[in-house]
Amino acid sequence: MKNTLKKSLIAVSAATLMVSMAACSSDSSTDSASEGSTTAASGDIVTAWGGEPQNPLLPQNTNEASGGRIIDLVFAGLVSYDADGAVHNEMAESIEPSEGNKVYTIKIKDGMKFADGTPVNADSFIDAWNYAVENALLSIYFFEPIEGYTEDGGQKLSGLEKVDDLTFKVTLKQPEADFPLRLGYSAFYPLPKVAFDDMDAFGQNPVGNGMYQVANWEHNKSLTVTPNPEYTGPRSVENNGVEFVFYATPDAAYTALQSGNLDILDAIPDSAMATFTDELGDRAVNQPSAVFQSFTIPDRNEHFAGEEGNLRRQALSMAINRELICDKIFEGTRSPATDFTSPVIDGHSDSLNGADVLEYNPEKAKELWAKADAISQWEGDFTIAYNADGGHQGWVDAVTNDIKNTLGIDAHGQPYPDFKSLRDDVTSRSIKGGFRTGWQADYPSLANFLGPLYGTGAGSNDGDYSNPAFDAKLTEAASADPAAAPKLYNEAQEILLVDLPAIPLWYSNVTGGYSDQVSNVKFGWDSKPLYNEVKK
Repeated sequence: MKNTLKKSLIAVSAATLMVSMAACSSDSSTDSASEGSTTAASGDIVTAWGGEPQNPLLPQNTNEASGGRIIDLVFAGLVSYDADGAVHNEMAESIEPSEGNKVYTIKIKDGMKFADGTPVNADSFIDAWNYAVENALLSIYFFEPIEGYTEDGGQKLSGLEKVDDLTFKVTLKQPEADFPLRLGYSAFYPLPKVAFDDMDAFGQNPVGNGMYQVANWEHNKSLTVTPNPEYTGPRSVENNGVEFVFYATPDAAYTALQSGNLDILDAIPDSAMATFTDELGDRAVNQPSAVFQSFTIPDRNEHFAGEEGNLRRQALSMAINRELICDKIFEGTRSPATDFTSPVIDGHSDSLNGADVLEYNPEKAKELWAKADAISQWEGDFTIAYNADGGHQGWVDAVTNDIKNTLGIDAHGQPYPDFKSLRDDVTSRSIKGGFRTGWQADYPSLANFLGPLYGTGAGSNDGDYSNPAFDAKLTEAASADPAAAPKLYNEAQEILLVDLPAIPLWYSNVTGGYSDQVSNVKFGWDSKPLYNEVKK
């Protein structure tokens, strides 16, 4: 993968997941969060769990959960998704296909404005998308279908054509029937003219066209958004703002939720999984979401290239008792993975060829590990890196214990203090061993779980996986009729089940809760709270 195309994960965040928090001790975090939440006492600002964004708040350069949840409130796309994942026009008046779904004519609603009062028009989208590609920002991969795209960036997209102030055309390299579905993702958000004066400064104080605007950002502590008076889109805002409070651990956040110092939490800590539904009652949330969890071992690591690496990945996968971990560690809030996507996405399959590599089979795991040792004898330890602020220690310890007990090697977790620190090492390719990965869907499609993570050169391809056969199958699926596409995407997954560019673990429910100070709290298909609908 080109260095310019390195992109951070979520996950979910991948979600992902719901993974990012700031770095400070648990005790000090609880104290500072209480001090930072003084607005909650006035009863007009909703307080929500969050984390320090990895990067400045630029939509095309934000692709992790902490920054993403803020970006999605401050900016708005051509379309938006409701709680069930259905698509609705947002800035777009219409999106009309032609030439067999290869050309799309997009008309923007008249009167849409950014928070500084300037208009949202065709240039707002064309300039933003071109800037992302010219500067090879983290979301560059999402523009790959458009004519004129090159992996190295550096040039404008020839497939973008301005028709008039409120209309532009997008010409794709090939027909792609689900292209409009993607246009609610942050990579496709518009930018105002002021952004191009100083993009670094803009990222610290963004001017968006969404439901909210950034009112205050105290780095490593909190970020507050308040309603954007210029927003006239179809969604409504039912509160006077949201303060995202950054806690060092989900345990500290859960304590704050119980004590009434936090209104919304969407990451119940492991320590409370068995008790949170009883403790929160009807304010507890446990529902399926489009979140997939895994860990990745790049083939640049010693012992993980070629045939030896493939054998070791299969052995590691079969050494893990996913069902037991989901039951004992997660108290039924996770389910073992049978593929690389999510059961809530249309087209998901639990019977793919090769999926037996995801089943617990210790004897087969030992056999495969021995075959790898015959190629090159294993030396050293095996680690899985994770962010300590995300509540991951419990499952990492369980997974590495399974590996240690089955394969007889030294396996253990490698904690990072916070999500940003982990992602920085992943993005710079300086991390050693394995590391936790996952995906919280950007838009409701199988394609979104596959292309961005495993396509050659893709922005979230943290393991730098590349297989021409997989890429070709993605291309075939993208150009197919939407009804036929899921079968092709699942055929692409069967290639992944052989190569294991990441080792699937489980699907996550969104587990969360809210205080008795708020009402109308809902969580969407992608596990994110619908912050704008919350009433204080």
